[in-house]
Amino acid sequence: MVHHLPSFMKEDLRCCVCGNTNTNQFTLKYHKENFAVVVCNTCDFHFIPPHFRKAIHYTQYKNADVTRAVRSGNNWVKIQRHKLRFKFIGKYIKSGHLFDLGAGWGHFMLAAKELGYTTTGIEIAEQPYLYCVNDLKLPVEHIDFFDLDPALKYDIITMWDVLEHIDKADEFLKKCNVHTKTGGYLFLQVPQIDSYFAKKHKDNWKMMGLDHVNYFSKKTITEILKRQGYEVLEIKSSFEIKLFVMYTLLPFLKRFKSKEKKSLRETNVGINAAERQNYFNKLTSAPRWLLQIFVWVHNFIYNFLSWIGVGEEMMVAARKVKDV
Repeated sequence: MVHHLPSFMKEDLRCCVCGNTNTNQFTLKYHKENFAVVVCNTCDFHFIPPHFRKAIHYTQYKNADVTRAVRSGNNWVKIQRHKLRFKFIGKYIKSGHLFDLGAGWGHFMLAAKELGYTTTGIEIAEQPYLYCVNDLKLPVEHIDFFDLDPALKYDIITMWDVLEHIDKADEFLKKCNVHTKTGGYLFLQVPQIDSYFAKKHKDNWKMMGLDHVNYFSKKTITEILKRQGYEVLEIKSSFEIKLFVMYTLLPFLKRFKSKEKKSLRETNVGINAAERQNYFNKLTSAPRWLLQIFVWVHNFIYNFLSWIGVGEEMMVAARKVKDV
């Protein structure tokens, strides 16, 4: 890793973990066709420079075709998947007011309600928000997190696959601190740059792309949370089998059937979100008794992989210890 940054990549360059702004203290790690990954030499945080992020917006992150595919899916299966997250959360807090930051399609909040938590959430992308409020009747608001009333305080804040999308993650976590009661909890999941899969696939890692700006390691996620008033209690390896099905198995099968000689990555790029969701729906359209067996097998594989530390994401449990 000896490459110096081109001048255009130095625009507004800042490390959100340690605050480093010395452009000579960053190194170019990967340079792809439409993005690059740089490393802060001070704290070893990996991220995409702001130069590449100007055209990324999340208000139209999913379209109506994806909504139709989600609507035709099996909600019971999706809720079971999220209950695995509550096995993690429940070790620290089993009740209280839970705020889901980036509610997505709302199935995590459905699982929370079923388990007795009081839930509210926000979602900035229009289609998932509409699905949450119209289809699932969930208390989700369609607002920017920074516009949330600072007087609102929660026992638990959750964000699943959110922080990797945030350009100024330190300011975002500072806002989380405002809304977390002292002694309350923050639970999150992010791609893990020091995971087995990230190290194996390097710049061809499927988690790496323009919409993911932050690539945390166990060290850097611990450091940024500490600076924003949180104590990390546990970091657990996470391997999302649904994502494996949609982003690895599906493109592999399509590539196998196709006569075109495309790489797996090229095949993956050509698959839209609706197609991925419809493929998952097919696999989960079996009778309930068969799905119960599927869920048991899924959970066994998930827990085993997590136990041996094989995954490409990490779940983090943190407790607020001070205001910042």
